[in-house]
Amino acid sequence: MRVIALTGSAAAGKSTVGALFREWGTPVIDADVLVRDLQRRGEPVYRAIVDEFGPGILGADEEIDRPRLRRVVLRDPVARRRLESLVHPAVERRRVELLAAAAARGERLVVAEIPLLFEAADPGAYHGVIVVDAPLAERRRRLIEERGMSPREVDQLIAAQLPAETKRLRATWTIDNDADRGALTERARRLWETLQS
Repeated sequence: MRVIALTGSAAAGKSTVGALFREWGTPVIDADVLVRDLQRRGEPVYRAIVDEFGPGILGADEEIDRPRLRRVVLRDPVARRRLESLVHPAVERRRVELLAAAAARGERLVVAEIPLLFEAADPGAYHGVIVVDAPLAERRRRLIEERGMSPREVDQLIAAQLPAETKRLRATWTIDNDADRGALTERARRLWETLQS
């Protein structure tokens, strides 16, 4: 079974590409989905995060308020590393379980969508790395207009990630998301077909 990592900077379009691959029949293990599941009330990771950061990160429903937690850790690199030490090992354990299940089903290709692949994981553990990239100005616009982040938060988030240029240099394949959705779909489809061969 080949396991390909899918990554890219915030708001570059990697989740859109992951959704397309899934639609075309390739299993995609999305780290963001795993994080949300692990951070639900009642999960050990939830308890560890609340113990570490206090009840001020909870919403009215007592679930973790992800934007509130993001603001805390973007302001403080030490806090961000503490959060990562609680979340990343649990995500990796779950990913390994899902990959084993995919192998048992006889899957030939699985994509692991990992936003912080270069920052917090081992790219060498995969058979190849896809980087989705979009111009910085467009990524900033999406984060502000579509995700409701403040310009200051956007700057902090971008600063916390490796530069897109560095990711491109380390990629096996790059998909540029610098045009419309149709162009992105066509580029993703061409790569997906290459991966099938």
